[in-house]
Amino acid sequence: MKNLILLADAYKYSHHKLYYPGTTNVYSYLESRGGKFDSTVFYGLQYFLKEYLEGVVITKEGLDEAEPLMLDIFGRDDIFDRSKFEYIIEKHGGKLPVRIKAVPEGTEVPTRNALMTIENTDENCYWLTNFLETLLMQVWYPCTVATISNEVKKTALKYYEETADEEALAGIDFVLNDFGFRGVSSVESAGIGGSAHLINFMGSDTIMGSVFAKKYYGATQAYGKSIPATEHSICTLLGRDGERDIFKHILDTVPTGLVACVSDSYNIFKACEEYWGEDLKEQILNRDGQLVIRPDSGDPKMTLLRIFEILFDKFGFTVNAKGYKVLPPQIRVIQGDGVNNDSIEDIYQGLKEAGISAQNIVFGMGGALLQRLDRDTQKFALKCSWAKVQGKEVDVQKFPLEMDENGEMHESFKVSKGGRLKLVRTDNGFETVREDEYPELKDELVTVFENGKVVRDYQFEDIRETVKAGLEQEAIVG
Repeated sequence: MKNLILLADAYKYSHHKLYYPGTTNVYSYLESRGGKFDSTVFYGLQYFLKEYLEGVVITKEGLDEAEPLMLDIFGRDDIFDRSKFEYIIEKHGGKLPVRIKAVPEGTEVPTRNALMTIENTDENCYWLTNFLETLLMQVWYPCTVATISNEVKKTALKYYEETADEEALAGIDFVLNDFGFRGVSSVESAGIGGSAHLINFMGSDTIMGSVFAKKYYGATQAYGKSIPATEHSICTLLGRDGERDIFKHILDTVPTGLVACVSDSYNIFKACEEYWGEDLKEQILNRDGQLVIRPDSGDPKMTLLRIFEILFDKFGFTVNAKGYKVLPPQIRVIQGDGVNNDSIEDIYQGLKEAGISAQNIVFGMGGALLQRLDRDTQKFALKCSWAKVQGKEVDVQKFPLEMDENGEMHESFKVSKGGRLKLVRTDNGFETVREDEYPELKDELVTVFENGKVVRDYQFEDIRETVKAGLEQEAIVG
C-alpha cells in the first residue's frame, strides 16, 4: 500500500476543520519518553522517507482511490476534503511541503530527548505535520530493535572484557544472531527490523535485513552473515537410533569451516557426551573448522552449565589469561532458545561464576529481538510543541495529571515539551533545549527531508561506525 493519502489514522482527516481558525504552522517532535532502557539508538527514518515520503506522493489517482473510501468510513461528506490534497498537487507538484530534522542515524540518545522534528513549510498545509504522525511514528520499531540489539552488545562486551581473551573480541560481531524472520508480522518488519540489528552485529539468518540495508542505506555488502546449520527435520530423519549417523553425515558433508548442529532432538547430554564427545571426537578435533553445538530446550543457564561440564571433560580446555576455561577452537556452543536481553545477562553471569569464558558461546535471538516489543517498550511519542495561530507564535505543551492505584494525583510521565527545540551536547551529554538557548552549541538535529526530497543520505557503513563510536565512548566514560 503506497497511497500516502490513506496512510494515516482515520480521525486525522478531520483535523483540517478542528485546528483553531488562523492556524498556519504546526511543529512537532518525536521522543522516547522512557521505557525498558535509559537510552535509544535512532535508526530507520531514512527507510520511511525514501519508501513513502520522497518525490511525488500526492496524486490525482491516489485521491480518486481515497475519496470514496473516506466517504464510506465517515458516512458523511464534510470530513474528507479533497481540495487540501489537490492544493499540494497544484502548488507543489504532489511533493510534501514539510521539513524534517533528526539526530544522525546510529546515535544513542538518552530518553526524554528530541530525536526528530517535523513542520510544514507552506502555511496552507498546517494540517499536514501531524497527518504524517501515523506513518513516521513507525520509526519506533527499528529504533527499538536497534536499541535491544545494542544493549546485548554492551552486555557481551562487558563479559568479554571480564572473561575472554583479547583476540576473541574479533568475533564480537557474531555473538548475537538474528533468528527472527519467521516470527515477525510481515516481510517489511523482517527487513527494517533485521537491518536495525545489523548496525550492531553481523550474524543473521534474516536475509531481508541485508536487502533493506543495501536498498535504503547503500550498504556495500550483505552485513547479515550466516553458516550451514541443521534443524530438527534433518537430525530426526533416522529416528533416535540414527541420530549419531546423522551427526557423522553432517561432519562428512561439511568437512571444513563453521557448521552448527541442533543436538537436543532426544537427549542433549547424551549427544554431547557419547556422540560428539566420544564417537565423533577425533573427527571434530581434526577438522579445519568449528562445530557449533545447539541446545534448543530446557532452562538455558542450567542446561548450558551441564553441557559445558560435559564438553570440558570430553574435549579438554585451556585457561585463558583472565583465568577462565576455553574449549578447543574446533568446538563452540550456540544458545537460540529462551534468549532475550535479560537471559543473556543471566547466562553470562552463570558461566562466569562457573569459571567459563564468554568466548565459548554465541546466541541466536528471534521473537525477543524482532517481535516481542512494542511502541511502549521505549514509550515513543510524537507531540506538537509549537504553532503559529493568527500570526502569533505559541508554545504548545501538555501537563496531564494522572491518578495512581492509591487514588492519589500526580504529574504524568506524558508531560510534553514546549517551543521550537534543538538537541545539543553539553558537558553532561545530550540535552533538549529551546532553539534560542545555548547559541554557541550546534543543533545535533540535522535536516534530512525538505519539500519532498531526502537531503541527507546516511550510508550503512557510516551508521555502523556511529554505533561503534558510541559504544567506545560509553566504555571510556564507564
